[in-house]
Amino acid sequence: MRAVRLHRYHEDPVVEEVPDPTVSGPFDVVVRIGGAGVCRTDLHIMEGQWAEAQDPTLPYTIGHENAGWVHEIGSAVTNVAVGDTVILHPQPSCGLCRACRYGNDMHCEDAFFPGLSDHDGGMADYLLTSARACVKLDPSTQPKDVAALADAGITAYHAVRKAIPLLPPGTTCVVLGAGGLGHIGIQCLAALTATRIVVVDANPDALELAKRLGADETVVADGSHVEAVLDLTGGGAHVVLDFVAEQGAENEAFAMTRPAGSCFVIGYGGTLQIPTLDVISTERNIIGNIVGTYNDLVELMALAEAGKVTLHTQTYALDDAVQALHDLDAGTVRGRAILVP
Repeated sequence: MRAVRLHRYHEDPVVEEVPDPTVSGPFDVVVRIGGAGVCRTDLHIMEGQWAEAQDPTLPYTIGHENAGWVHEIGSAVTNVAVGDTVILHPQPSCGLCRACRYGNDMHCEDAFFPGLSDHDGGMADYLLTSARACVKLDPSTQPKDVAALADAGITAYHAVRKAIPLLPPGTTCVVLGAGGLGHIGIQCLAALTATRIVVVDANPDALELAKRLGADETVVADGSHVEAVLDLTGGGAHVVLDFVAEQGAENEAFAMTRPAGSCFVIGYGGTLQIPTLDVISTERNIIGNIVGTYNDLVELMALAEAGKVTLHTQTYALDDAVQALHDLDAGTVRGRAILVP
């Protein structure tokens, strides 16, 4: 089969032929990929930012946002059958550790993360995963239309789900970044809360999309946007969802948060530099967010199949994976890039 393989950090991956994955364990599932999302994390992987944390053996196949059709199953798999349409939670979990028992399966002690950890990902014709990762979908669902919900979607949804108690009617939520994650977060906010949604982005096209998806106000990130947000919100937002968190945006997000408000860090790559006095004197909260749970993905797919959350995508052939990565890095992808084998 074809696969997008990273051979060395700080270099482009290559599309090459590798053996097809096969079932070896009772709960194994092989999925024929119908859509694989291209994520900024893939760029960070190529830059070596995850090398120390995950220590994958190179070369390996990247891609952690995957959907497709069940191709082969292990002897103990009962929740899906060959031919089923599925979206895959990006982090298969054990189901037995304390974190899994609490429902926090994204913190599973024995989890692995295809395309990120030392396991081949889904930018390929086929992917080996586990039964616990599979969410069965309506057969009419096209995998390429939902693939990015597997990671970008549940990451955004997970943050919004955590913020809901802080966003009753009369509050304001600022969404920083209306790109691949942010455009999903805007829709989740509109579907699940009555908060006033203010979206900040440097790209006018992204702001136009944000308006169509439910933003009440938009602000161009032009250097004066922090002051503009403070004026618009009367001193800062109750909640800021920072989908950028690099190149200085992470500190701007905190500055946009009102006293006793909460700044949710969802993107990454930057460094927060906040005097501790500013934290304690204003009682502002900084909340970290990682990929959501299996149940988050099930709930998000219910919203998606009801038409309340849709992905805005650009599709590329699998053989054009490097171009898709370059376009993402250059900021020319609106919404989410999807590879279709």
